[in-house]
Amino acid sequence: MHRSLHSIMLIVAFAFSLSAQQNWPAFRGADSRGIGTDETLPMRWSETENVAWSRSIPGRGWASPIVWDKLVFMVTVMSEGEVEEPKKGLYFGGERPQPSKENQRWNVMAIDTDTGKTAWETTLHQAPPNSSIHVKNTYASETPTTDGEHVYVYFGYMGLYCLDMKGTVVWKHEWDPRKTRYGWGTSSSPILHEGTVIIVNDNMEDSWMAAYDKKTGKELWKIARNEPSNFSTPYVWHNSQRTEIITTGVNKTRSYDLSGKELWTLKGMSTICIPTPFADGDRLFLAAGYVGDKEHPNKPVYVVTPGASGDISLEEGLFSNAHIAWMQPESSPYNPSPILYQNRFFVLWDFGFFSCRNATTGAEIYEKQRFNPRGRTGFTASPWAYRDHIFCLSEDGDTYVIKAGDQFEISHTNSLNEMCMATPAMAHGRLYIRTLNKLYCIQESPNKL
Repeated sequence: MHRSLHSIMLIVAFAFSLSAQQNWPAFRGADSRGIGTDETLPMRWSETENVAWSRSIPGRGWASPIVWDKLVFMVTVMSEGEVEEPKKGLYFGGERPQPSKENQRWNVMAIDTDTGKTAWETTLHQAPPNSSIHVKNTYASETPTTDGEHVYVYFGYMGLYCLDMKGTVVWKHEWDPRKTRYGWGTSSSPILHEGTVIIVNDNMEDSWMAAYDKKTGKELWKIARNEPSNFSTPYVWHNSQRTEIITTGVNKTRSYDLSGKELWTLKGMSTICIPTPFADGDRLFLAAGYVGDKEHPNKPVYVVTPGASGDISLEEGLFSNAHIAWMQPESSPYNPSPILYQNRFFVLWDFGFFSCRNATTGAEIYEKQRFNPRGRTGFTASPWAYRDHIFCLSEDGDTYVIKAGDQFEISHTNSLNEMCMATPAMAHGRLYIRTLNKLYCIQESPNKL
């Protein structure tokens, strides 16, 4: 009966994932996998082609848009003074130890999906920032989440906010900022599970994870974490045996039950963790691949199976054990989250490479392939998939459309000619792409609106 109940939960979760294609309620969608199921989603676009509408977005923010019903929700931070232009690529020297002295506004925007016009806009905080960020980061890099009744906005160094669907703040929790690694700032997004909002706040002084009642904001539990700064969004894994909260970490990747009790741990990730965990039923995929890692030169991908307890770390020289189906030590990207599609595990590498493995065995289908043979192309946004293709959005605003097969083949490239680092959203057959200054609504037949 216990296994039957969890099987039903998996079916319900899968059905919710499909139904949520009418919505896109969180980072990488309802199931954190970045896969669209609508066969009308667009294959080609440009600054003018298949653009249902586009509009300017004031301020800065690399958080993804999310969609519910007829509204797109976005967060942005607007400065009253000059803001340094972000730079592309991976490089040293992006630290900005002194925060800006200019007054800034932290805003949530709701945008009509049919017209692109602002439905409402709410200011959550107004002051000069009291924490530093990397020049590639923003003060609005955490993607909101929604259940269709409320929108939950999380700024890791500042607070968690709950708004109703008309933009009124229902409850909030605010706190003093903590030091982050190298002063880079924060980016881990909030997640929803049933009646709770779950957040991870890893920093260099006082790391923790907490769950709050989503309607009242009451703190349900809070646990300390022996972790430095991490940037990965947590994940709720519904498997055949139980439901687990998964967090990747520099010291340990951890699984918790729904009360915050630790179930199992895994050592061996890189010293900066950014990609978001995700699962395909009873296969949990973990990845972390900091490009500047000297302490742990590996960039591992792990596939974990259900039912583990205690320390499941691999012994030296091994690539699997009782609860790790396979591990590949040099297969993880730094910023983009990998994607699982048609039982192939695709990896988009920050420096402009793409690779593919068999998701069941970890065996290489094809090794790293370069998008631009004539030069380096940088990637920060995570890839997404639909209609038998994988889509990879570069920092230059070029989306490379790759056929989802056993050979690397670029079908075509769609260009918006503006910096892009936010992962897009998709709902109602439309693709929503956030650039440095705009939001695009892409639809294959925009004249149907």
